[in-house]
Formats: sequence, C-alpha cells, structure tokens
Amino acid sequence: MMINAWLQSIGLLILRVSFGTMMLAGHGLDKLLHFGQKSGTFPDPLGISSIFSLGLATFAEFFCSILVILGLGTRFAAIPLVVTMLVAAVNHHAADEWKVKEPAVAYLVAFVVILITGSGPFGLDRFFRFRGQRKV
Repeated sequence: MMINAWLQSIGLLILRVSFGTMMLAGHGLDKLLHFGQKSGTFPDPLGISSIFSLGLATFAEFFCSILVILGLGTRFAAIPLVVTMLVAAVNHHAADEWKVKEPAVAYLVAFVVILITGSGPFGLDRFFRFRGQRKV
C-alpha cells in the first residue's frame, strides 16, 4: 500500500509540473511578454473588454501556472486556470472542430484534477501546512 501512495504522489507531481509548465511556457509567457501588442486584438468572449480578458488570461496562465508548478496555494491557483480553459473550450472554441478545441479540454481536465486533489505531498502547500502546525 505504501508504494501505491508513493506512486500516486509522483503522478500528481508529474501532472502539476508538466501541465503547469506547458501552460506557462506555451501560453502565459507569450501573453505576458506581448501584453501591449495583444491587448487590442485579444478575444473578449465574456464581453468585459479585450484588455481585461487578456489580463485575466495572463494572470491565470502565467502567475497561477507558477503556483501550480510549485504546489503553492495549488487549489486556489487551479481555479482561474479551470475557468480560463472552460471559457476557451466552451466559448472561444465553441464552433471549432475537435482538434482545435482538444488542447483547451485537455488542460481543463488536468487542472480540474489538480483542483480536486491539491498539490500532493511534493508541493509547497504541504511544507507550509506542516510548518504552521509545529509547536515551539
């Protein structure tokens, strides 16, 4: 039973780090570095303005991805990522064929799993949780 729990913990670590890194490097970094250029043309699927939509997507895809990778505030950091990927899959890519929509759905599923499970024992969440429980 101990080996099974260890393997599950390794699986959560791989899921967090791989999907967090792919989101950060493949989407968030580009949005952050080219924010000014993208701000006027970024899609506005929620009708809140292009720049505000870009700001929310950048926050989720860059900053929240870093937190997920580190396993710090993991469940809270996963929420904006879930919402962003839900909007991308259901709203922005609604009329697209499956192969265009599929990456957003794959990210959505991964971040929902992370939201449900948390960081696992190999994240900073565990360090801070235990640190706060120590008696001096």
